[in-house]
Amino acid sequence: MLPKCRTEDDPFAIPKFTIEKADIEDFMNELKGFHHEFRECFSRSETRDNFFRYMVGQFSELERKSIEPIAINVEDGKVRSMQRAISDAIWDESRMLAKYRNMVNEDMGDENGVLIFDETGFLKKGNDSVGVAKQYCGSVGKVENSQVGVFAAYASPQGYALLDKRLFLPEKWFNEEYAERREKCQVPEALEFKTKPQLAVDMLQEIRKEDLLPFHYVVADSIYGNSSEFIEAIEGCLEKSYFVSIPFDTLCWLKPPITRTKPYKYQGEVRTKVVLENTENKPIAVSTLASNINNYFWYRRKVSEGTKGPIEYEFSKRRVVLAKEGIPGKTVWLVMRRTIAGNPTYSYYISNAPLSTRLKTFVWLSGLRWPIEQCFEETKTELGMDQYEVRKYSGWNHHVLTCMLAHFFLWHLKIRLGKKSTCHYGVAA
Repeated sequence: MLPKCRTEDDPFAIPKFTIEKADIEDFMNELKGFHHEFRECFSRSETRDNFFRYMVGQFSELERKSIEPIAINVEDGKVRSMQRAISDAIWDESRMLAKYRNMVNEDMGDENGVLIFDETGFLKKGNDSVGVAKQYCGSVGKVENSQVGVFAAYASPQGYALLDKRLFLPEKWFNEEYAERREKCQVPEALEFKTKPQLAVDMLQEIRKEDLLPFHYVVADSIYGNSSEFIEAIEGCLEKSYFVSIPFDTLCWLKPPITRTKPYKYQGEVRTKVVLENTENKPIAVSTLASNINNYFWYRRKVSEGTKGPIEYEFSKRRVVLAKEGIPGKTVWLVMRRTIAGNPTYSYYISNAPLSTRLKTFVWLSGLRWPIEQCFEETKTELGMDQYEVRKYSGWNHHVLTCMLAHFFLWHLKIRLGKKSTCHYGVAA
């Protein structure tokens, strides 16, 4: 659900994407100016020209926006030439992303900006495409033959955009039995298996190292919230606050338990370990904690404006000590959200936000994954991000990067045109 405006108490509102053909006087010249910024990222003019034509096709009203129909329908397009440009040619992707993120900063940068991490699936037939496997595909909500991409997005008072991407390759793709497939798909030999949270960490560290985009908050779902690697990477970014979902069975204490150091022998060597002073003081699941909180401490808040009226939940927060391997770990905010019904369903989040953080900030953060979901929806339905037919590793990366740039280009037009725009995408090829 796309929030209409959220509430007046929010730190800031994130606008919808709205633009119309009538608002754009000379679309193609605008697009050529945008592409000119990336001219140095291609060693050959043929590749650079096909990069432009491919994006023109993404803005078209073609029913299918894969290479062949695009090449047939855009001016001077050639199928084989465009296939080589997308799947085989060398692009300076690092340079392109740096230039792109600098553009995002120029249009959307804000000190209180939000980084959002999430993944999306791409249904695929057959087994020849890079990274394809029977795996959970969020776009259909079940296990299907698909590819999965992990993405980073940015949101601010000016808008939202995808910042980076990583193709998730299931662990079996690195087995010896997949060696031939890896070679056919031109998977880089140096590439190693990484979990989705590890891919997110790579993107976070790259964005942080570039230091092009200011941000204050990091938001992610439980796949990432449940990863100590991901949390520690955020904590390595000084003065950044995370707000991440966690599973219902996450264990915690309301008060720090007393611990002691216990010596023990291991292979003749004396070692020590931290243990609970009172072994009966066991941590409890966050779901148990939430179910035992009196109604008096639950606050009803509106999180968005739906088509049928306001969407409301009830929230409560507590300071808790997370359990890590049976002993006390981090002290964090636990934020609990439940539906307003006789038999409510619960959601759980943790945050390292300062002690002074008020509930209204957490209510706002609980609804901030919608911008990346909108990015997925808009790039798939309007720009053909899920309609590609490339099989190689570089082909997937080039296609998705082009979709990201195309999506931002439309946002740039909206921002440049100001409040005039209303709503629509399509631009003829």
